[in-house]
Amino acid sequence: MHQWFKRLLLVFVAFSLIACNTSEEQPSTTENTNVPVENVQDGPVLVVYFSWADNAVLEDDVDAVSSPSVIAPGNVEQLATWVQEESGGDLFSIRVTDPYPSDWNDCLARANQERREQARPELVENVSDISQYDIIFLGYPNWWYGVPMPVLHFLEQNENDLAGKQVYLFYSHGTGGLANSVSLIEEAIPQASISDNIFDCYEEEASSSQEAIQNWVSELGYSQELE
Repeated sequence: MHQWFKRLLLVFVAFSLIACNTSEEQPSTTENTNVPVENVQDGPVLVVYFSWADNAVLEDDVDAVSSPSVIAPGNVEQLATWVQEESGGDLFSIRVTDPYPSDWNDCLARANQERREQARPELVENVSDISQYDIIFLGYPNWWYGVPMPVLHFLEQNENDLAGKQVYLFYSHGTGGLANSVSLIEEAIPQASISDNIFDCYEEEASSSQEAIQNWVSELGYSQELE
C-alpha cells in the first residue's frame, strides 16, 4: 500500500511539472496590441486645400516675382499635390464663387474684412461624399494670423460628416506661424480628431518642400509604399 501511494504521488508531481512548463511556453495574447496611430493604415484619404492661386483672377500686370503664391500652382496647392502623390488620396480644392484680387494688398484687405465680419464666402462646390473618407489632410495659408474664411465655411458645412475623422493640418505662412488657426479649426469641427503633428513651411520655401512634406506623410504612416 505504501509503495502504491509513492508511485501515485510521483505521477501527480510529473503531471504538475508538465502543466507548468506548458503554461510558461504559451505566448501572451495581449502583447504588442497597442500600435501607434502613426503606424496604422486606415481607410480612404482625402486631401483638401485652399489656395490663393485657385481663388484669384489674374490681372495682366500681376507681378509673378513679388506675388508667386498667386501664380498656379500656388504654395498650398503645390504642397497638397505632393501630399496626394505620397498618400494616394483624392484631391479637393476649396473654391469661392467670388474670386479674390490677385494683388496681395487688396486680397489681404478683403481677407481682413471677412474676418472682422465673420463672413462665410459662398463656395463653388462641396465634396460629394466626405463621409467615405477616414483620413483628412487639410492645407491652407495663414491669412491675417488665422484661417481663410472659406476654409471655415467648408468645415462647418461638413461638421457632422467630419465627426470622428482623423485630421492632419499643413500650411504655409509668412511670419505669423500657426497663430490661432488650429483653435479656429477645432471650433469649426469639434468632434474631429485633429493631430498636433502639423506640417508648416514659410511661403518662400514651399516650392522646395516636396521631400519634407512627403517624408511627413510617410512618417505618419500614410504613404502608398506602406500599403
